[in-house]
Amino acid sequence: LPSRPKIFHGREFELEHMIKILHQDSPRLVILGAGGMGKSSLARAALHHPYIATKYEHRFFVVCDSATNSIELAAVMGVHIGLKPGRDLRKAVANYFSQTKYSLLILDNFETPWEPFQSRSDVEEFVSLLTDVRDLALMITMRGAERPGKVRWSHPFLAPLKPLSKDAAREVFHDIADDFHDSEEMDRLLGLTDNMPLAINLMAHLVDSEGCANVLNRWETEKTSLLSEGPDRRSSLDQSIIISLSSPRITSLPGAKDLLSLLSILPDGLSNVELLQSNIPIQDPLTCAAALLATSLAYNDDKRRLKSLFPIREHMQTFYPPSPQLIRPLRNHFHLLLDIYWQYLGLDRRINQISSNAENIYSILSRGL
Repeated sequence: LPSRPKIFHGREFELEHMIKILHQDSPRLVILGAGGMGKSSLARAALHHPYIATKYEHRFFVVCDSATNSIELAAVMGVHIGLKPGRDLRKAVANYFSQTKYSLLILDNFETPWEPFQSRSDVEEFVSLLTDVRDLALMITMRGAERPGKVRWSHPFLAPLKPLSKDAAREVFHDIADDFHDSEEMDRLLGLTDNMPLAINLMAHLVDSEGCANVLNRWETEKTSLLSEGPDRRSSLDQSIIISLSSPRITSLPGAKDLLSLLSILPDGLSNVELLQSNIPIQDPLTCAAALLATSLAYNDDKRRLKSLFPIREHMQTFYPPSPQLIRPLRNHFHLLLDIYWQYLGLDRRINQISSNAENIYSILSRGL
C-alpha cells in the first residue's frame, strides 16, 4: 500500500465525510476535482484511517494510469490481487472479491481508462460488475466533476475538491519550506498557486532551496514552467494541466480550448449571458463551458460566473494564448458596456455589470487590440 500522506491540511471535512460513507454497507465513493487538487492524497488518508484499517481486512490501492480500457484495467487489478496473467481477467477479478470478505478497493486516476468514449461503456460495465459484490467497498479518484454511470454511488455525494483555504495553504507551505520566510512574499507566492495543493507543494519546495524573493523573480519570466521540472503529473504543473486538456471531452470540442484560452485573460470570468451576448467566434459556447466544468478546467463561482484557476490561466497564456479574433468581439462588447454606463450613469444594473467585469475590462483594453 502507498504510505499515509505526511503533509495533509485542509481536508478534514472531506475525510470525515468519506469515513461516514465508508461506515455504510457496500459503500461506493468518488473523489472528484481538478488535476493537482489532492484527490490521491485524500484517498490515501482514508486508506490509513484507523477505522478503515480495522474494518477492512483487505485494502487495495490500484493506480490506473496504464489502463485504457476495461480489459487493461482488470489486468492491472489482477497484478495487485495476485491473479495469474490472462487474456481477460474481468470475471476473475470479480470472483476474487466475491470470495474475499471486507475489502476496500481504491482505483486511483480512474479517468485514464474511463475517458475514451469508445471504451467508456465497457469500463462502466466492469465497475458495475464489481459493485455487485456486497462486501466490497469501492472508492475511485478521477479528474473532473462527472461520476461514472451504471453505479449507484453512495449518498450524500462528496463534492468535487476545491482549492485549500488560505490557512491550510499556509500550513502546507510551512511544513515544506519552514516558517521563517517573509509573510508578504509567501502570500504573494500562494496567490500564484490559487491554493491548488500540487502548485503549493511544488512552489514550497522551490522556496525551500531558493528563497521567496528568488522564486518570485523567476516566476516573472518562467511562469508555470517554474513548477514543471518533474517528469509526470505529480511533479509537473504543466504536465498535470496538459493531461486535463487531452481529455476527449475537450478534444472533441475545439471551441472548449478556445474558451479556456479566452478565460485565461479574464480574471473575473464570464456569465452565461455574456458568453452569448459578446458574439465570440466559438460554436456552442455553453456546450464548451459545460465541457470545461465537467473536466474541472473551469468552475462556477458563487455568482455563477465561469472562471479558471490562476495556474491554469497562466499555462494557457503561455502555451495557448487567445487569438486577436477571439479577443476582438469581447473588446467591442466591453466598449459598448462602458458607453452605456456613461450614458446612463447611476443605472444599478449596468453599474453591477461593469463592476463584475472591472478586471476583465482592464485586461482586455490593456492589450490594445
